[in-house]
Amino acid sequence: MSSLVRHSLALSRRNLRKSLASPGQVLDTALMPVVLSVIFIYAFGGAIAGNSADYRQYLMPGIMALNHTIVSRTAGIALNTDFSSGVMDRYRSMPVARSAVLIGRVSADSVRLLISQLAVFAFALLIGFRADNGLLPTLAAFGLLLLYGIALCWVNAFIGLAARSIDTVQSVSTIAMLPLQFGSSVFVAPDTMPGWLRVFVEHNPMTLVVDASRNLMIGGPVAASAQGALLWIAGLIAVFLPLSVWKYRART
Repeated sequence: MSSLVRHSLALSRRNLRKSLASPGQVLDTALMPVVLSVIFIYAFGGAIAGNSADYRQYLMPGIMALNHTIVSRTAGIALNTDFSSGVMDRYRSMPVARSAVLIGRVSADSVRLLISQLAVFAFALLIGFRADNGLLPTLAAFGLLLLYGIALCWVNAFIGLAARSIDTVQSVSTIAMLPLQFGSSVFVAPDTMPGWLRVFVEHNPMTLVVDASRNLMIGGPVAASAQGALLWIAGLIAVFLPLSVWKYRART
């Protein structure tokens, strides 16, 4: 167990250093949510919510969750790249626990998720967003969002291990995330949608995570959406973690 922890930490540090050296990943973490926020709040906020200030309060918790769908794709892309570049062959020749490779990957991405979450929240505060419900509920929202991002990392890890090329990983992960991103309550309330779409949106894990996080930050009912979000998170991890381990062992 001690060797597994040691190997996982070493690989996590390696992955973090590699991420910091990649300008594209840094831009995904810091710039994309800023651009999306500015466009939706100041270009569409008045039309959607009547004024930009009200829409800012509604949108920013959703942007934090939306950014996790972007940042979590790194797990699949990086794993696929390591296979195609021969890094995994080096790991096989070293006394490294196989599970440490996956744990180190997702651990590094968890740190990136937290950094991106803090960056988006700082930007939200800068443009006037206020978490009026208090410190502890806001921290609970942070924890829920982070758990959701980790679950998405395992989904993308499996995609990266199952696909045979970077292009395929990027295409499949983008397509897989689109229903979560736009078929949710991130941008607009589900009650404005047609009934057939509302059924999907209201049961979308993204909607449940965003609604729970939004209400934790600014006030509102939390119990039902938080319970649904945690069930989805647990289910995604329970399915895709063992699938990722199985696929990794099959490829190595």
